[in-house]
Amino acid sequence: MKQRPPMIAPLLRTDLQGELLAALFLHPDGEYTLTDLSRLLDAGLSTVHTEVERLAEAGFIRERRVGRARLVRANPTHPLTPSLTEMLTLTYGPPAVLPTLLSRLKGVEEAYLYGSWAARRLGDPGPYPEDVDVLVIGAVSRRSAGRVQAEATGLLRRDVNLTVLPTDEWHQPTTGFAKTVRSGPLVPLTLS
Repeated sequence: MKQRPPMIAPLLRTDLQGELLAALFLHPDGEYTLTDLSRLLDAGLSTVHTEVERLAEAGFIRERRVGRARLVRANPTHPLTPSLTEMLTLTYGPPAVLPTLLSRLKGVEEAYLYGSWAARRLGDPGPYPEDVDVLVIGAVSRRSAGRVQAEATGLLRRDVNLTVLPTDEWHQPTTGFAKTVRSGPLVPLTLS
């Protein structure tokens, strides 16, 4: 079955390709095994292997072997690296960048992307999202959340709206906001 191009970045073949590129180019100092990438992206190892082969052949990534492990990373000297990094920041940046930032928040239990960015990522057609809506569940200080929001806005080069919701309100919503967000498109963020 032929996959539709991703709504968040129709220039790419698949969302997996975008997520893989974002994992590598938005963490340029990171080095990953194919198994690491497979787990991170929740994708089959053979699919990740195929994508990595294409990227390596085109010179977008560097690779080295340590024993039997194949380690891959972004190629910082490829002529398209600056432009590709910019595009990835604006498209697949939120799920690649936000988990690290949000994991620093004391009391965070869960986090989700919602709103127009989540809708496009899940394949709903519509205009390109102008901002990123993030929901943080837990007992998180508003001041700490504000600092993370400001840092995320700078890194992602667009407004990031971070909302903190208590755990009980998320699991048994009583407000219209919680009910609306729960019933809409959600992209869970894997916190470390």
